[in-house]
Amino acid sequence: MINMDALNRIKFLEDRLHRLSEIGMALSTEKDTDRLFEMILEEAKHITKADGRTLYSMNEEGDLSFEILRNDSMNTIMGGTSGVEIPYYPVHLWLDDQTPNQKNVSAYVALTGKTVNIKDAYEEEGYDFEGTINFDKKNGYRSKSFLTVPLKNHENEIIGVMQLINARNDNGDVIPFNEEMEEQVESLASQGAVALTNKRLVEELKNYLKRSLS
Repeated sequence: MINMDALNRIKFLEDRLHRLSEIGMALSTEKDTDRLFEMILEEAKHITKADGRTLYSMNEEGDLSFEILRNDSMNTIMGGTSGVEIPYYPVHLWLDDQTPNQKNVSAYVALTGKTVNIKDAYEEEGYDFEGTINFDKKNGYRSKSFLTVPLKNHENEIIGVMQLINARNDNGDVIPFNEEMEEQVESLASQGAVALTNKRLVEELKNYLKRSLS
């Protein structure tokens, strides 16, 4: 007798592969960087139902600049195509010339290239969430589960970081990011990073040709 759970699992994986293929094609053809960033975060929301979503890019100074900031329950829409400027300073990866900023989870992920999955920020001792807790108190929010993933280009260089907050189940309850979510978001981040890198390379080539011909 065929196990229905196994069949459902196979169907889920087939659908997931198909969707990843579709998003990969869409990312590779998207010409606008802001839209590309937003597509990555929207797909991450589809996978995890995350309430909060932030995408950072590595700037020329080697810090993480906010590109897109979304939070559904707080109705926050900043950066990207929204036209609303994000009023936060970049995240510094180094506290000084010799001290890495490893207490900030986004900075740590950018420095190490490792994904960090946190069940409850308020109970986490490895990172400094004081700013998050203060923000929550001021805004009546509760940041709990965090998934922070690096965006790596084809040369394994970190070009950005994606951070998701408060995964939710079908009832809207906040849950931890499970292993399956983590793997799928990492795959999405990889696709997004490749698409973004390819777009930047094409832009650099166009600019080089313009300078050469002028």
